[in-house]
Amino acid sequence: MSRTTTAHMFSTLNGVAEHADRWQFDSFGPDEMQGMAEMTAATTDLVLGRTLWQEWSGYWPDAQDPFAEWVNPVRKHVLTSTLTGELPWNSVVATGDAAAYLRQLRQEPGGDIAIAGGVETTRRLVLAGLVDELTLTIHPVIAGEGRRLFDDSVPTTRMRLLNSTQTQVGNIVATYALRSDTADD
Repeated sequence: MSRTTTAHMFSTLNGVAEHADRWQFDSFGPDEMQGMAEMTAATTDLVLGRTLWQEWSGYWPDAQDPFAEWVNPVRKHVLTSTLTGELPWNSVVATGDAAAYLRQLRQEPGGDIAIAGGVETTRRLVLAGLVDELTLTIHPVIAGEGRRLFDDSVPTTRMRLLNSTQTQVGNIVATYALRSDTADD
């Protein structure tokens, strides 16, 4: 049996999911922290792209934060074509095709697998049918520029809403099950 794979992205009202550090932190409250804690509780492996890994590995190892308590020891798989060899911070280079790597990882023993992005990594793995649940935290802001998780190049892809809530600071957190079929319910 394959492990559950989840992805969580922060998004603006106009769908921008890139550079959340520019618009997210003034609307990140206790509900968002609780949601992150619930997501990470069963997660033993984290898949992320090189750029995000480089940003995080420069910050989180020395951070004093509840997220740091989880992200520092969790096993990290870095999807990259440029990094090689041994990586610090409990990280391994995920070589070859990202989808093939994740398919193999899903067959290994362990807990849940979380995709931490960025945009291209998450989009590619969602479209490959390898993400079981996608959570979007939608912030009440419009970003003038930035990449969207799903742009005009993405084919019609059906999802089923599992849960949605409004947080104390006004974000909407929506979790979707991804479907491989297009049949109506």
